[in-house]
Amino acid sequence: MISNELLHRVFWGNPLSSYLWCVGILLFGILFRHLISKLLAWIFYFILRNYSHKDIGYKKFQDLVKKPLGLFIAFLTIYIAFSQLNFPVSWKLAPVDKLGIRMVLDRSILSLIIMSFTWIILRMVDYGGLVFMHHASLTESKFDDHIIPFIKETVKIIILIFSLFTLLGAVFKLDITSLIAGLGIGGLAIALAAKESLENLLASFTIFFDKPFILGDLIKVGEIEGNVEKIGFRSTRIRTLEKSFVTVPNKKLVDTELDNLSNRMIRRVKFDIGLPFDTPLGTLKNIIQEIKTAVESDPLVTEEVSVFFFEINNSAYSVRIIYFANTPVWKEYMEMRERVNNNIIEIISTHKVQIAYNTHSVHIESTGNENKPS
Repeated sequence: MISNELLHRVFWGNPLSSYLWCVGILLFGILFRHLISKLLAWIFYFILRNYSHKDIGYKKFQDLVKKPLGLFIAFLTIYIAFSQLNFPVSWKLAPVDKLGIRMVLDRSILSLIIMSFTWIILRMVDYGGLVFMHHASLTESKFDDHIIPFIKETVKIIILIFSLFTLLGAVFKLDITSLIAGLGIGGLAIALAAKESLENLLASFTIFFDKPFILGDLIKVGEIEGNVEKIGFRSTRIRTLEKSFVTVPNKKLVDTELDNLSNRMIRRVKFDIGLPFDTPLGTLKNIIQEIKTAVESDPLVTEEVSVFFFEINNSAYSVRIIYFANTPVWKEYMEMRERVNNNIIEIISTHKVQIAYNTHSVHIESTGNENKPS
């Protein structure tokens, strides 16, 4: 046992008991950090359990908050442990409220504690977003799939702003009221500097309220065509048909002509085929009628089918085919076009006619004097 006299003996400005407390707190934090993290995670989950779902349970929640909780406990342990000690008076360091090494160390560790705690709150918001998105996936409406990520990002931004003001006020001792008033003066300059970002932010609200598209819709903006995977405050992410990932600023989506292909329930198909000039007129009529019948028989084609002898061009008889596909699904649409095209080729082949190429023949007229000697 260590005697009471020894515990109160001073070394470098601190009694031995203070050093023992400091080391004991540090060892306790190191040894039990993971256990404390799991305990706190379970307590937080216990509070939120009524709003969770069995498919997104404690394991998912723990995976999200484990790392920020560990950092929070580590920083808090360091702060509590070293708060037991005082710097030696002989070092003549500035007090903690004056600029110096003590102020830097104190405010740095407090800032890390606040930031790690903020990270925990943000991860809890992410978990709430997962739970609500799961419930939204069980409904037929896509509106909640669109609004939940938007609300989640809004809440996270509010938390970050609140955390920033807490950091500036509690740690750096700034007058928050004066700071907010000062933002009113400097707000114009900030707005001008961040003009494009603000325009994209306002465009995101336009997308949210006007709903030109929602998550999962197939859209076309300029040369970009693909499915909407995420709608953010600044930009929208689109997975193209080539499976590449394109990020488009929201302002462009609002200002540019946008075609929501998911809302187009019927797709128009129009193309021409050429038949050679030596095709008999009767055969031409039969081919046109059989093509029309074949196209009309496809289950995804509407009743509006037009197949007619369109024109006589320089290289062939031109037959124009127009029909409408009754499906918004891209894969079904392409499979339907393939079926129709195969039927057309089969009909033309059955009549032993070849599709004409857009070629030009050059005929050289003989004068009958080629073999005469000069």
